[in-house]
Amino acid sequence: MENLTIPISLLFGIITFVTLLLFCWAIKNSASAIIKSGTGKIFLILLCWLIIQAALSLNDVYNSHLNSLPPKIVLLGILPPVLVILFMFNTPKGKLFIDSLSLLHITYLNIIRIFVEIALYKLFLYKMVPEIMTFKGINFDILAGISAPFIAYYGIRMSKISRNLILYWHIIGLALLLNIVIIALLSAPSPLQRIAFDQPNIAILHFPFSWLPTFIVPVVLFGHLVSIRQLLRQKQPTPPQS
Repeated sequence: MENLTIPISLLFGIITFVTLLLFCWAIKNSASAIIKSGTGKIFLILLCWLIIQAALSLNDVYNSHLNSLPPKIVLLGILPPVLVILFMFNTPKGKLFIDSLSLLHITYLNIIRIFVEIALYKLFLYKMVPEIMTFKGINFDILAGISAPFIAYYGIRMSKISRNLILYWHIIGLALLLNIVIIALLSAPSPLQRIAFDQPNIAILHFPFSWLPTFIVPVVLFGHLVSIRQLLRQKQPTPPQS
């Protein structure tokens, strides 16, 4: 990582903390007063998670024993948020939290993807990620970021776009996210690597870029799943009164 300039690392650190603030902003605008009041606690929990991930990557935990299976970053950085998301969607308190979040603010959160893609392109120029992980390759995730403010403002705030179209946008956004996640995993140096052997995805094994798969991606994934659930529930007919 000695070839990287400080501005790129600083940019990614800023992107991560803006993601944290946008997510807490969505919680602060929850329909539930109880959940609103817990915003500070959630902020501190997520901040601790970021510190843990920073410590792991700074101590080369993710960049050592690359032949281990599952890869350490998957086991220690990606799996825990995925398990938390599964827990949230399968418990009454988790569903209450999910259904109270602001669809408007969760949708606005996707704007961060523009800056993530800019950072990925910069990392490609420094030979830290393969070209296929950028918008010059087969990563079209930036389209979700560019369109997010229009969907949020005109679709949700102004109600000028149908709920079905907003739902389709979130489904497409989820597909774009999964596309880059698969590319990133298959191009990272591990027993799972299948592509980009000439220039593997080594950035995510180092600080601060390890925050991408361990925090930013799970937050965006959670946001899409929350939005899709809320939009599908809005389409369900109200049961007749007996």
